[in-house]
This record gives sequence, structure tokens and C-alpha cells, in this order.
Amino acid sequence: MINIYGTIGPACADPEILREMFREGMTGMRLNTSHISVKEAAPQIRMIQKAAAACGVEAQILIDMQGPELRIAKMAQQMNLEEDQRICFREETCEGEGIPLPNIVFEALKAGITVLLDDGKILLELLDAHEAVVRRGGVLSGGKSIALSGVDLNPPAMTRQDRENIKDAVKYGVTGVMQPFVRSATDLKLVKQSMREAGGNEISLLAKIENLSGVENLEHFFGLADEIVIARGDLGNAMPLWELPRAQKDISRRCRAAGVPFMVVTQMLASMEHHAVSTRAEVSDIYNAICDGASSVMVTGETAVGEYPIEVIRYLSRTVNSLSRRDA
Repeated sequence: MINIYGTIGPACADPEILREMFREGMTGMRLNTSHISVKEAAPQIRMIQKAAAACGVEAQILIDMQGPELRIAKMAQQMNLEEDQRICFREETCEGEGIPLPNIVFEALKAGITVLLDDGKILLELLDAHEAVVRRGGVLSGGKSIALSGVDLNPPAMTRQDRENIKDAVKYGVTGVMQPFVRSATDLKLVKQSMREAGGNEISLLAKIENLSGVENLEHFFGLADEIVIARGDLGNAMPLWELPRAQKDISRRCRAAGVPFMVVTQMLASMEHHAVSTRAEVSDIYNAICDGASSVMVTGETAVGEYPIEVIRYLSRTVNSLSRRDA
């Protein structure tokens, strides 16, 4: 069975919408703890579980940890960044104007560095340590990912909030923990230790491959992770984008050879955030991921904030099932 995951968010946090998504073939949901803690999301988790049960499905609930992923701090309101606009940065602990950054990122800024925001949708070029010019614009809100091209930062594998979320995951019936930006086996060992201490031995551990260290050390994760996640958003920031398909194929091949399940995620149906019909390229992408042996596929913003969450799951599920019907 191939698992089909959505992501919970304002667009689908409704009992009837969730029931329709499960009827269309969804098997589980992802909760992004960079935006909400597990404890705060407890009502949503119960809603998901109840909606799934009404459809005869035992829902899988995955929490996506904060981990070493770097994100913009909370912002009072969105910013509309336009090409050639100049924008300043500030430390997240300081008040004022500009984009608030974690201290570890702010301290690494210097002229000439390329800054990628929101999985690379927005691109800035630093003019000095505090100011940048927008080269590729877009709407920016707090909590979005940030990456500095060519800069190797080394934040801790887990945050204090991650440890609290793991404890609460056991209480609320979470079935899987997704560890982002896995760099080495040590990262996964730390998470597994926290899971054991919280009594979460039955919870699955999923290792997200989002950087070059993760790609290089992939085989070291096989005895520790229950599933590998090819997370193409930030992985696509770690290399020229045209090299990403080859990297995805390489990770898929290595997982198949070792008999390790893997998931493919990010922008699988991105056009459907604002359109009721998928593109041909997107359904081909989904189909190829399944042909390569993926055990799971997942959508993120498409169901969390998109306009057509039910239709997204319909296209995802029917594309997956079209392979099973024809090629089983």
C-alpha cells in the first residue's frame, strides 16, 4: 500500500473537508510544528482521527519537527517583496523593521551571499551584512525557510520545543516523527533517544534528506530511520535545481537497493494551490515517483493553505492508483 499524506492547515481544518479527503484516498496527515506545537494542535489531531475513523481509516499522524532547519521568525504581517527592492535584516530578538532572522543566520550575513527564502521561491542578494536587494520577489510571511547559499551553518539537531513535542506526540496518538535536515547518524540517534525517553518506541522515525550531507551519508541512516523522505524543497536549494531530478533518482535507487521505504514530497501539485486541475507535468512527476518505488507521497501547502484541498488529494490518489491498476 502506498501512503498518501496531506498537510493540516487553515484550508482543510474542517471535519467535512477532512472526511472528503479521506474518502478520496488520503491515509494520513502531516503537522508542521514550526508553526504550531503538538499540544496546541491537539484539537486538530483529534479532528483528523475522528474524520478518518468515520471513513474506516486509521489515520497516520506525522509531526514535522523544527530540528536544525532555519526559519524566519514570527512577523506581525506579510511582506510583499518586489524585484530590485532593498530590504534589511534584523535579529529575531530585536524590535524594528526588516526580516527577523535567527541569530545563527544573522551573524553569518555578509556581502555577496545569496539568500533563499520559502523553499527558494524568493531570492535576495546581500549588499552588506544587514541589507539585501530582491532578485526574485514574492510574498513573505513568518516561519518560512531560509538558506544561505554556500554557507555551512551547524545548528543543534533538536530544539527544546522538539523535545516537548515528542512527549506530547505519545499522548495524542502521533504515529511518526519527521526529522528535518538530517546530516549524520548522530542526529537520528538523538531523536530516537528522546523518543525512547518519552515512551514513544512504537512511533516511526522518518529522516528528511534536505542537504548534501544527508545525500552523502544516506546509507548511515538506513538502520535508524523507518523511512527516508526526499524533501525536494530545501534539497533543491542545496544544488543547482536542474540537478535535483538526478539526486532524487539516486536516493530512490539507493533506498530500493537497501529495501528501505522512502517518501517523495514538495511541490507535487503546487499549481493546485490556486487551480482545480493539475498540470500534466505534476501528475507525471507523481507517477514517476511511484514507478521509482516510493512508499509514500505527500503534499504540503496544497492542502494546508490551497484553495482545493479535496481535489488535490483526488489527483494525488488517482494518479497513484492508476499505476497500481495497470502495472500490478
